[in-house]
Amino acid sequence: MRAPGAGSASVASLVLLWLLGLPWTWSTAVALGVYVGGGGWRFLRIVCKTARRDLFGLFVLMRVRLELRWHQRARHTIPQIFQEVVRRQPEHLALVDAGSGVCWTFAQLDAYSNAVANLFCQLGYTPGDVVAIFLEGRPEFVGLWLGLAKAGMEAVLLNVNLRREPLVFCLGISGAKALVFGQELAAVVAEVSGQLGKSLVKFCSGDLGPEGVLPDTQLLDPLLKEASTAPLAQPPGKGMDDRLLYIYTSGTTGLPKAAIVVHSRYYRIAAFVHHSYSMQAADVLYDCLPLYHSAGNIIGVGQCLIYGLTVVLRKKFSASRFWDDCEKYNCTVVQYIGEICRYLLKQPVSEAEGRHRVRLAVGNGLRPAIWEEFTERFGVRQVGEFYGATECNCSIANMDGKVGSCGFNSRILPNVYPIRLVKVNEDTMEPLRDAQGLCIPCKAGEPGLLVGQINQQDPLRRFDGYISESATSRKITHSVFRKGDSAYLSGDVLVMDELGYMYFRDRSGDTFRWRGENVSTTEVEGVLSRLLGQTDVAVYGVAVPGTFKIQKTRLQHEGFDPRQTSDRLFFLDLKQGHYLPLDQGVYTRICSGAFSL
Repeated sequence: MRAPGAGSASVASLVLLWLLGLPWTWSTAVALGVYVGGGGWRFLRIVCKTARRDLFGLFVLMRVRLELRWHQRARHTIPQIFQEVVRRQPEHLALVDAGSGVCWTFAQLDAYSNAVANLFCQLGYTPGDVVAIFLEGRPEFVGLWLGLAKAGMEAVLLNVNLRREPLVFCLGISGAKALVFGQELAAVVAEVSGQLGKSLVKFCSGDLGPEGVLPDTQLLDPLLKEASTAPLAQPPGKGMDDRLLYIYTSGTTGLPKAAIVVHSRYYRIAAFVHHSYSMQAADVLYDCLPLYHSAGNIIGVGQCLIYGLTVVLRKKFSASRFWDDCEKYNCTVVQYIGEICRYLLKQPVSEAEGRHRVRLAVGNGLRPAIWEEFTERFGVRQVGEFYGATECNCSIANMDGKVGSCGFNSRILPNVYPIRLVKVNEDTMEPLRDAQGLCIPCKAGEPGLLVGQINQQDPLRRFDGYISESATSRKITHSVFRKGDSAYLSGDVLVMDELGYMYFRDRSGDTFRWRGENVSTTEVEGVLSRLLGQTDVAVYGVAVPGTFKIQKTRLQHEGFDPRQTSDRLFFLDLKQGHYLPLDQGVYTRICSGAFSL
């Protein structure tokens, strides 16, 4: 098929004139006739099928860019944007904790975050200082990082599943001067307290109970009650390009990396999803994803802070309570990851799943095989599947419900949003180069590595990287679109069809999916090695029917079929709490779905 180029782009402009109902001239008609006669009808077919989608995508792109430019010029920050929302609707519900039933209005969230800002300023912390937050998902989590941001401080959000060495590692590389942890994680902190260093100040949010305060730990709640809830007298001089917080990516290789999230990145991610799926201030969003990741804390909570939506939080996904929560709180939008949809489909039919008001499900990883089953059974009119990562500059979104697609890039005007699939060595994930040293673009149907051209002056195309400079440099390559340019390497292989729809193919690295997180085999190797007296351990992924990702090595091809290997195989039986031999009977039950892992 002829690839769209300069000539096809100009003809596309003519066709768009026609689609928009604008007048033609005889010269444009003749030019179009010549083009069609020369085989251009293939490209015109693409234009006719995708023009409406592309125009809407262009509208979303321009709207987000204009909003960002305006906030940049005004030197606004996320806390300042939130203040305007508070001014408009102080008594409107901001956050609801579905677990406890606690509800916070925008005025209450504002007051709590002001108290946090004032307290940490009084304690001697200054703009630019880093404070780690180790807390389960509840309104206080949001109030803490928002309050720190009001004081110009930067929150590093820790995964609540971290234990021992990984927890110490993540705290160590963050440069945090203080740690705020929830009472529910006190035992976890106590376990590593001796490795954290005496300079790290620790605060506990909540009541520690009869066991009392941990050594060198202050109770946060009494301090906040004494702090002023008024706005800071002298807000820090921050802007949209300054650092807001750090989110650890559940990376595909090695230990987690702390991604830098500046104010404009937080805004861009939330705004892109908001406008792509036409959310309204009256929507109520159900967020049962972790708040230490961008999906839960930016895409979800961002709708509250920036656009004034009520967000219902549940600290941990519950398949049995999902639709009950949605019905109880009148939710109209839900968030998902692929496993969530699969778990919901495994649940017995309930009355709540037919009584809810949910019109939109936003997330990623919904497999084509269950896409339509999910929408039909639960009556969700629109699925907002998207692709993105906390740090990436090449996010895409499925805006028109194309089953199986995680987004698109225009075939008519591909350079409006400069992302590309390039040929790659899938063993090393190194881009392949042509004779001129440039990356080789993929044709329709060819799998390729998704890359995004970097422009630090454009808030939609900037790449802020990680705390680690070496980790940042490994995600950048040069001479991709043209000689000397820079581009972000996503690490993900996608496929694009002739209409520009993209489909997830595979993620690089050796990882598996666990409760919505990418867990690298390196992390598992470290834990097993320690338990086995520092014995050398090799951990690898295998294909299990219905899992999130598939890996490719000799051992992976053998899988976990007892007939394919002479090794002894074991599996974790969660009901019994220990590992049991995996024989042919168990293997058959797992593959049929009768046995749940």
